[in-house]
Amino acid sequence: MLRSVSLRTLFCLTFVSSLCYLSPAALAVETPAAAGVSYWKDVRPIFQAHCQGCHQPAKARGEYIMTNYAAMLAGGESGDAAIVPHDPNASYLLGLITVSDGTAEMPKDADPLSESQIQTIRQWIEQGAIDDTPASSQQQFDQDHPPVYAAKPVITAIAFSGDGKTLAVSGYHEVVLHDMDKLLSQSDSLTGRLIGMSERIESAAFSPDSKRLAVVGGSPGRLGEVQIWNVADRSLELARSLSYDTCYGASWSPDGTLVAFGCPDNSVRAIKAATGEQVLFNGAHNDWVLDTVFAVDGKHVVSVSRDRSMKLIEVETERFIDNITSITPGALKGGLHAVDRHPTKNELLIGGADGVPKVYRMFREQDRKIGDDFNLIKAYPEIPGRIFDTSFSNDGALIVAGSSMNGAGNVFVYKTEDGSKLAEMEDTSGAIYACAFSPDGRFVASGGFAGDVFLHESATGKLIRKITPVIIEKNDVAQK
Repeated sequence: MLRSVSLRTLFCLTFVSSLCYLSPAALAVETPAAAGVSYWKDVRPIFQAHCQGCHQPAKARGEYIMTNYAAMLAGGESGDAAIVPHDPNASYLLGLITVSDGTAEMPKDADPLSESQIQTIRQWIEQGAIDDTPASSQQQFDQDHPPVYAAKPVITAIAFSGDGKTLAVSGYHEVVLHDMDKLLSQSDSLTGRLIGMSERIESAAFSPDSKRLAVVGGSPGRLGEVQIWNVADRSLELARSLSYDTCYGASWSPDGTLVAFGCPDNSVRAIKAATGEQVLFNGAHNDWVLDTVFAVDGKHVVSVSRDRSMKLIEVETERFIDNITSITPGALKGGLHAVDRHPTKNELLIGGADGVPKVYRMFREQDRKIGDDFNLIKAYPEIPGRIFDTSFSNDGALIVAGSSMNGAGNVFVYKTEDGSKLAEMEDTSGAIYACAFSPDGRFVASGGFAGDVFLHESATGKLIRKITPVIIEKNDVAQK
């Protein structure tokens, strides 16, 4: 489900080109920020990191929205103007964030803003609370104003719910939900759109009980975000802004209380799914962390990275425990993109730049020696190109890997025990960045650069159905 930095620039351009709404304002020449404090450069990042998770269209706590400039000034359920240009003392928001006796009313259930952050906001209001948002960044998306597509978006995440009823697929600013029964009956299957702040969706994972969906992604170079959605009522339960770039590789703890993920600041993190409280931070990697998975008992997290390593981290203490893969230079040919754990055993399936799926034991059984790769259990036949996603079937009997090579994609299914290739999925097009088994193991869903979702029989590779997961609007506005 994850990809190397060499391709990310291309993907970003493709996503932008696939977005429908290219209004004339988006093509206007952007003017320099007003002198003094800039909303876009100085104030917005503060609100984005500390406030917008609870005050956005998908989750408007207190009926207050801070992702829209006019709504942010107007205020919420209190009826008081939140921001009064040139008059910080009359601005209700400033009173809520002001610290008294070490506490502040907002942000709720979090540390107060720093003195310098509050001063920045005050100065911005004093100077007129000018909105200097670039024209190209003013478009907002929510349930009432969903993304409109002129072309298929690159698919970077696919996940089945544990009950097999729903298939989640990444889009632009959203995850779309498809009904599996309707997919198999060749009828219209789109049943829901989970629209949030993040432009890019890098990973989506259903909770163990299938009631919630963890989504990680962000806005390149600006924001990393974790979202927790209630699947049944399509509501955003929690949104947490972190890091300075998109986040990757969401995974749930077995008890459904924690969500782990990776960040481009080389860190592995985990938060409480109910509150957003960060309970794990580890910076042992030397490059972007692209995927994570919990141990069977939830006491450890395993992460893989562009730094060519797979690391074991203890959740309770946040300590780095071991390099699971060999640390010998050249032992791994390039970065690792994906990791999954056997459903019942602490055995780890990884895929990366060398195109060879491998299974490793999680815990070392003998002392490390220079040059060893002792934890390796099995290497599978190579799949052409770079592996971007791989996973076990729910019974652990099969593994699937999806890859990209020179713009073409492959999806192979292997038998876990004997290592043989069972089937090659037919008629895929474009690089493959995401793949997953249905819970019963009968089907494989995959997608990637072409923007289509492919549904194949696992055992034979036969194509059952190909769909475009979003609605393509062929109107005059979208075609411009």
